[in-house]
Amino acid sequence: MEREESESGVSPWMPDPGDGTYRNPVLHADYSDPDVIGVNGDFYMTSSSFHHIPGLPILHSRDLVNWRLIGHALRRMPLPGYGRPQHGRGVWAPSIRHHAGKFWIFYGDPDVGIFMTTAEDPAGEWSPLHLVQAGKGLIDPCPLWDEDGRAYLVHAFAESRSGIRDKLRVCPMDPDGRRIGEGRIVFDDPVNHPTIEGPKFYKRNGYYYIFAPAGGVPQGWQTVLRASNPYGPYEDRIVLRQGGSPVNGPHQGGWVELENGESWFLHFQDKDAYGRIVHLQPVAWENDWPRIGEPGADGVGTPVLRFRKPAAGVGSPVAAPAATDEFAAGRPGLQWQWQANPSPEWTPPGPAGGLRLRAMPLPEGAATLYDAPHLLLQKFPAPAFEATVELDVAALKPGDEAGLVVFGFRHARLAAGRARSGDRFLAYTEGDPADERVLWRMPLTDDRIGLRVSVAEGAVCRFAYRSAGGPFRPVDAGPFEAAPGRWVGAKVGLFAAGADGDAGYAAFGPFRVTP
Repeated sequence: MEREESESGVSPWMPDPGDGTYRNPVLHADYSDPDVIGVNGDFYMTSSSFHHIPGLPILHSRDLVNWRLIGHALRRMPLPGYGRPQHGRGVWAPSIRHHAGKFWIFYGDPDVGIFMTTAEDPAGEWSPLHLVQAGKGLIDPCPLWDEDGRAYLVHAFAESRSGIRDKLRVCPMDPDGRRIGEGRIVFDDPVNHPTIEGPKFYKRNGYYYIFAPAGGVPQGWQTVLRASNPYGPYEDRIVLRQGGSPVNGPHQGGWVELENGESWFLHFQDKDAYGRIVHLQPVAWENDWPRIGEPGADGVGTPVLRFRKPAAGVGSPVAAPAATDEFAAGRPGLQWQWQANPSPEWTPPGPAGGLRLRAMPLPEGAATLYDAPHLLLQKFPAPAFEATVELDVAALKPGDEAGLVVFGFRHARLAAGRARSGDRFLAYTEGDPADERVLWRMPLTDDRIGLRVSVAEGAVCRFAYRSAGGPFRPVDAGPFEAAPGRWVGAKVGLFAAGADGDAGYAAFGPFRVTP
């Protein structure tokens, strides 16, 4: 099979060995709450992005195994407050659909309500967000357009905002997707299916189906509801759970059916610091009920770790979302996200083949980098990998620093900077939302330095540095265990920070990620 070489180079995690099979996860990266559709032989996926900008990533595949990131539906968050991080808020559990010649995404913001956006080209511009229904705690919406011209929307509730966690509601929806009616609670079974959420709405063979995860994120299961009317009454069945597999909490995702009748289900697994990684499961239909994965001892599906590839996109190149970035155009690639709406002053113009980051001060009231909006971050792409970058700090001013960061509730950074005296230094710092501690420091004699973080299984990180052209030397501070953030996995990336508004900038060379 052809191997796709692009800006991403060879990814540290490739699910396709080229022998007609695939291994799970198909994405060892934090594409949380994934949803997927098939359109004329192409597959498109989106996922939660919370407060990270750009948001609502759009991924494309021809075979459901090899995925590439092709854009984002949300370039900026138009809501107030997103000039600084809003940890854990923003875009929760979207659904993506194709109807009437357009692509549609609906998502819930637990503090605002249900939003919708559309596009004719999923890799192009999406329409401005439209607020379908205002209300706290309205999350995880998914539309369904019926054959008779009527339309519906199902959604769940965020307990933290509404006090409700066990109910699903189906509402009538205007066919243009811009308004929903009052609707009805169609499912409420807190004994057997506590914390039901993430519903996806389908119709097949005359039945209405709601695929909904239950039991919570780390150890939950996938439930399917079935009825002959969109408002129920619904029968329920557990169709996927961990069983004897190592895949905990397998649930919440999207179902697709191929032209040849094959069915497949993409879902996430919560893997702590790595975030919610994406698995692909075969689906078998028996008496109009789906069974996801392979049969367990009791007949309930359990996750597969390796399986034959779907009968789609035969000959598609082996690919993965980009992780390496040469900054060829002097700006970040699609894989990068900021912690808030970006400002043009964060990335001052420079020559092609590199990236400049302005050393911006922390916002008022922020104690550490945890609340810095100007961090440039990307997802951990594999269980083990190395990330290296070349850094030039000649244009930094006294009080500025810049470097490489691993970010979550706990963060660690290796940064070069200039002291108030003007002396250059290299320092390793660990921190959390409230405090930071410099654990290692040394003087620098050159403005150019190479930085590296090596991530081992278990998200154990070790930092190293090198002088111009020399070998990497370890930072003498011990390993750092990466931690997730609020609903998201750990991230790796770049930063520049200054003590005041009279900031310099740092110049970053290629950012390379290798196995």
